[in-house]
Amino acid sequence: MVPEASAGDSGRRGHPRAGRGSSRLRVETLRIPCAHVGGEDPIPLVDSLLEAPLETTELPEPIAGAPVARPRSLHPYLMQNRYDRDRVDTELDCIVLENEYVRAQFLPQLGGRLWSLVDLVTGRELLYRNGAIQPANLALRNAWFAGGVEWNIATKGHAPHTASPLHAALVTGPDNVPTLRMWEFERLRRVVFQVDARLPPGSKALYVHVRIRNPNADAVPMYWWSNAAVPERMDVRVIAPATRAYATGTDGTVRVVPIPVHESSDRTWPAHSAYTADTFFDLANRSRPWIAAVDASGHGLGHVSTDRLIGRKLFCWGNGTGGRRWQRWLSPEGGAYLEIQAGLAATQLEHIMMPASGSWSWVEAYGDVAADPTICHGDDWAAVTRHLDERMDRLAGASALAEALDQATAVADVPPAAMLCRGSGWGALERETRTVAGEGWVSESGTPFATDTMGPDQQVWRDLLRGDPSAGTALLHADPRTPPRSYVMGEVWKRLLSRSPSSWARDYHLGVLAHARGDLVAAHQFYSASVAEQPTAWALRGLARIAREKGDLPAAADLLGTAAARAPGEPSIMVEAITVALEAGDGPAAWALVDRAPPGVREIGRVRLLEARAALACGAHPRVAQLLASAIVVPDLREGETSLSDLWLQMYPDEPLPAEYDFRMC
Repeated sequence: MVPEASAGDSGRRGHPRAGRGSSRLRVETLRIPCAHVGGEDPIPLVDSLLEAPLETTELPEPIAGAPVARPRSLHPYLMQNRYDRDRVDTELDCIVLENEYVRAQFLPQLGGRLWSLVDLVTGRELLYRNGAIQPANLALRNAWFAGGVEWNIATKGHAPHTASPLHAALVTGPDNVPTLRMWEFERLRRVVFQVDARLPPGSKALYVHVRIRNPNADAVPMYWWSNAAVPERMDVRVIAPATRAYATGTDGTVRVVPIPVHESSDRTWPAHSAYTADTFFDLANRSRPWIAAVDASGHGLGHVSTDRLIGRKLFCWGNGTGGRRWQRWLSPEGGAYLEIQAGLAATQLEHIMMPASGSWSWVEAYGDVAADPTICHGDDWAAVTRHLDERMDRLAGASALAEALDQATAVADVPPAAMLCRGSGWGALERETRTVAGEGWVSESGTPFATDTMGPDQQVWRDLLRGDPSAGTALLHADPRTPPRSYVMGEVWKRLLSRSPSSWARDYHLGVLAHARGDLVAAHQFYSASVAEQPTAWALRGLARIAREKGDLPAAADLLGTAAARAPGEPSIMVEAITVALEAGDGPAAWALVDRAPPGVREIGRVRLLEARAALACGAHPRVAQLLASAIVVPDLREGETSLSDLWLQMYPDEPLPAEYDFRMC
């Protein structure tokens, strides 16, 4: 922890006086009902992304030619799916920035989420501050929660770090204004990002400086979207300076639509939307892009940035039964939200190629737009956007943004004055890996990755990197009953593993590396060699994934059945085994797997759903009815997944679908 840091005359501790310049940073405790994310799933997902691919290849210009650059998988990250829906009061570290006008709260342990932004003059909360933290399966690594502002990097979807700690520190620049700095190494693109937040004395806007650095010798596909949740009400209008937008349809298509009205529907009133929708406003390369959510009083969140962050988006769940269900699922304490977002490209369907050794940065400002409601809720769209443009100038005009960017750039490499939170040890390991490989790295003066942040997840790799004999011994004598706890990627690790003594663990890791890069022939050889050394559930499962990828479902089902028998207590392998048996059309085998599962696994919501599907495939309708009547709850139901409603409608085609089973988004 750090004592309160301040600049200017702050009045009494915790109670700034209006009209007196002040800027403070302090650490508090936020107590909130929380369902914990839990540990990582040790079973790697190297052949698919959780984020669904775009269902159409017919994209409108100018986004049609943009490089999609989707990765094969999120490897080397592991999934975060070990959560439930049992919420308990939990204390989280909360870093507070405050001046005489605005108070901002950040959660460094949960992706650095900007959790609250309060206008102290009016007392208004400008963000959607959820009453609970309830993970659900919406992120690239599964676990995601609604509320506040999140920072998304790497590839399409909610970011790998969104439910994980970031490094966080207090930084004080030449003007003595305290800055909250949060940073991490992003493992998929192998880049470093940082988020610097400041509330200068006298400012009515929170300034956020984002910097991404690519230390690689090659260009990398880059993605960024700042995602702000705001309250959804009938009187909230979302406004951006655009006359057209790229809109997603219920059939997965993307088309150009006029703004605000298209086919008698005004898209700028999201609470009126009939269905879940993404609307990407075409800002036509504005030099000061902005978006705002304004209620009947004229107040609400305004977001404006320098021109690198050109994309602006509105997301709403819509008024369908499934959309309402998702709102309740994500906000179990009550409340509804919509999202206004800002990104590097016109849409979230694109990546921008970031050059080798490149560094990108921009400034975002968040605050109360304080508009005239008679104008901004009027029918004259040109007058609406003109008025909001003037209000954005008052909040953070072009000169203020340029000055903020200059100030942020000047302190971007200033060393932290005090550490507030520790992120992962992967950045420290990456530095040592690049040193051994003779590859470039970033300056760590402002974003240190301390060696002591490395823990058990990194230790075996660090030993291998340093030529420590204990690394080879650890692989040689690895317990075949226990899955490896972490994974790596890249040619350096392929070379180092190849030089290690032969063992099931060494060949398994080489198989995972090959599988992740799409070399199925080499992956099959390494997995087979691992099984020959010592049969393990992990390598057998790898062989099954290859068989499934090649379309050989019977072989995949057989291999997964064997893997599940070797690791009956590993939920992910059991779920995969039952799922693939059903895909192969073998209901009895799927039900037999359920029967063999230990109680702790069989009681998992996902397994109960699969049991019902297996029972239906076997014609055991009484068992299906019993399971459906007992309320199947699947905590990690995926966004867009309709397995619960499909099961009900197959069992009861002529009966109404219960709301608790309806997650359909259109």
